[in-house]
Amino acid sequence: MKQMTPLEELRHSCAHVLATAVLRLYPDTQLDIGPPTDTGFYYDFDSEHRFTNDDLIRIEEEMRKIAKENQKFERMEVSREEAVQLLKEFGQERYKLGRLDDIPEGEAISFYRNGEFIDLCAGTHVNYTKKIKAVKLLSIAGAYHRGDEKNKQLQRIYGTAFATKDELQEYLTMLEEAKKRDHRKIGKEMDLFSFDPENVGPGLALWHPKGTVIVEELEKLAKETEFEAGYERVRTPHLAKEKLYQTSGHLPYYEDSMYPAMEIVEDEGGEPVKYYLKAMNCPHHHKIFGATPKSYRDLPIRLAEYGACYRYEQSGELMGLMRVRAMQMNDAHIYCTEEQFGDEFRAVNDMYLKYFELFGIKKYLMRFSTHDPEKLGKKFVDEPELWKKTEDMVRQVLDESGIDYVEVPNEAAFYGPKIDVQVWSAIGREFTLATNQVDFAVPGRFGLTYTTSENKDATPLCIHRAPLGTHERFIGFLIEHFNGNFPSWLAPEQLRLLPVNDTFKEYADGIADQFKAKGFRVTVDGHSDKLGAKIRRAELERVPYMAVIGEKEKDSGNISIRSRINKSLEGTHSLEAFIQSLSEEVESRVLPDEYR
Repeated sequence: MKQMTPLEELRHSCAHVLATAVLRLYPDTQLDIGPPTDTGFYYDFDSEHRFTNDDLIRIEEEMRKIAKENQKFERMEVSREEAVQLLKEFGQERYKLGRLDDIPEGEAISFYRNGEFIDLCAGTHVNYTKKIKAVKLLSIAGAYHRGDEKNKQLQRIYGTAFATKDELQEYLTMLEEAKKRDHRKIGKEMDLFSFDPENVGPGLALWHPKGTVIVEELEKLAKETEFEAGYERVRTPHLAKEKLYQTSGHLPYYEDSMYPAMEIVEDEGGEPVKYYLKAMNCPHHHKIFGATPKSYRDLPIRLAEYGACYRYEQSGELMGLMRVRAMQMNDAHIYCTEEQFGDEFRAVNDMYLKYFELFGIKKYLMRFSTHDPEKLGKKFVDEPELWKKTEDMVRQVLDESGIDYVEVPNEAAFYGPKIDVQVWSAIGREFTLATNQVDFAVPGRFGLTYTTSENKDATPLCIHRAPLGTHERFIGFLIEHFNGNFPSWLAPEQLRLLPVNDTFKEYADGIADQFKAKGFRVTVDGHSDKLGAKIRRAELERVPYMAVIGEKEKDSGNISIRSRINKSLEGTHSLEAFIQSLSEEVESRVLPDEYR
């Protein structure tokens, strides 16, 4: 049983109290599961009653009553037969019996009781409900049983809880700010991207011209950074034969997250061959590494690609750019010896830190995911000695680097330990963005070798890394982090010229041409609106710099600047001086004032 933190115990207990309250108010409800999460808790319900926001108020009030009743959480260990009987007596066999079947033979079966409520649960919980003092129900969503669209859709109630009311209020304030910064809302206001589920498909983003600017600027940044770090760029196709993913081992572990195979008859009268859309780049990179002989003198080899990948995420889990089915991944694979591993893994982490500084990310945490020895051969490849060796190597690098990290068991990749990078936005919202993974298994599956200094064959270690994750998720994060007020180097539109009336439109066009000749992204607002309306439009679309163009500017040849991101450049400048200042800001990738 995983040891929970005190906050996880509190939230887990709140999930049980939520279920207790729902059964009091809606006795015919069937329960599925109710775990704690990183930000709170939820419980999935099957009820004829369709929950509303008004119901959340009633349920939350009932939860407060239960908390005041100071019910004790009592653990009961029972046999499998006793568990079946308990569930039937409690009237909760519809989903709970299936959850009972998930518990392996020989593993302890436990229930927790609080007041009149019992639940099949491994625990743990607070001792008494009176410890629940700061809880809030947040929303209702649909959730398929076991995340499978073929199953019934249940009603999921989300909530959060903290040890104190002050902490809860701080979190709720952050949520309100997060709503204002929602990347879907701002993306629409800035005309960055859209989705067309009916004609294109769910989770398949359409990047508009302005959004494409951000995509390409990030790719340019990554290519520059990786070139300096000794990476070589490769390109791979969007699909491959089934055999490739059988060799890599992805099919038995990952097939449910891949698009279904396409069967193609390649030779007349021949058997159909299965092709899969690429869900990951690594097998293709392994084939590139193995295409020519390698010596220890060639290593490390670092292969990088902004590869397009496709994953069949459940429709209920899709959420704007944060969870999509088609993605551009900032991917690379480093092939190295054991002796080189520490320096290479450390260099990847240093690259993360460089990006954090560039984007003004002040809070971050590395989640070091390890394996579960009891799940070798099932969830993880059956190589116990290599698991211990590589986990010790990663742990040593993290300790020596002084990087903040937490160790999380049972969440490694199937082929080795990994690091997931948690970052917090400017308003304190947590995101999972990047990954750094060790692979000691798959290179051997592909027969990848290099010749050692003793003229023997050896299998390299492989590091999978994606410091910027995917364009989609990273841009979604940046939209919310910057509230759409991107630094000038990343902004889709860097300067907008605002003629005070039609008389100055031609003059403004001439100024725009001078900026464009220097490579800047500049537009002219040629609408016949009043100046105030033009300013408001530019502010809504979050253009970092605006320049009013009128009689005074035309006569003097100067330019009057308003800025959303850099107050030091506001005011009147000569055209040449502002071009020079903006050039320096863009080339240096300077942060907006509030993020420095």
